[in-house]
Amino acid sequence: MRPEVEYPSNRLQTVAGKALASLCLAYAAVLGVGLLTLPSPDKQIQDPWFTLMEILILAIAPAMVAFTVGIHSAASAERKPLALLGVIFMSMCAALTSSVHFAILTLSRQPEMAATAWAGLVFSFTWPSVVYALDILAWDVFFPLGALFAAFAVPGTGRRRWVRQLLYASSALAFLGLLGIPLANMNIRNVGIIGYVVLFPMAAALYGTTFKPSGTQGAT
Repeated sequence: MRPEVEYPSNRLQTVAGKALASLCLAYAAVLGVGLLTLPSPDKQIQDPWFTLMEILILAIAPAMVAFTVGIHSAASAERKPLALLGVIFMSMCAALTSSVHFAILTLSRQPEMAATAWAGLVFSFTWPSVVYALDILAWDVFFPLGALFAAFAVPGTGRRRWVRQLLYASSALAFLGLLGIPLANMNIRNVGIIGYVVLFPMAAALYGTTFKPSGTQGAT
C-alpha cells in the first residue's frame, strides 16, 4: 500500500481555517477592549485599539478568501459553481474592506485630509459617511453572499453539517445588519458582527480541523 498523499489544497484549508479563527479571535478581543474604553457611546473606538483593528482586518481579508478557495478545491463537480460564487463574493468583500481600511490607515491621518471640512463625512465610522457605507456593502452584502454560497458547497453530515449551519447563520446575521440603514440605528449592525467575527471563524476552525481531504489518497 502506498502512503497517503496530501495535496497543497488540503493543507490550504487547514492553515486558512486556523489562521482565520486565530485572527478573528484577536480582533474580537481588541474590539471588546475598544468598546469598554469608549469615552461615550456616540464616539468611535479610540487608538491604539482602532488602529489594531484596522491592521487585523487587513490580515483577516485574505484569510477569508483563502478559506473559501479551500472550500472550492474540495467541492464536488456539481457544487463547484456554488463554491466559485462563494470565492467571488468573499473576494469582493475582502477587496472592498481592505481598500476602505487601508485608506483610513493612510489617507485619513494626513494633515491635508484631516484638516478639511468634509473629512468626517468620508473617513469617519459615524453614520453617515463614505467609508461606513462601503464597509456595510462589504460586510452586510458581499460577505453574507460569500458565506451563503460557501455553505451550499459544503455537503455531508456530522461535523460538516455543523460547518454548513454555522455558515448559514453567519450569513443570516450579516444580512440582518443591513436593517441598520432603513431603521437609522447602526447598533443593529452589532448583530452582523456576531456573524462574521464569531460564527464564521468558528466554521472555518471546525472545517480546518475536521476536513477529510478528498485529495488524500491511498492506493493498494
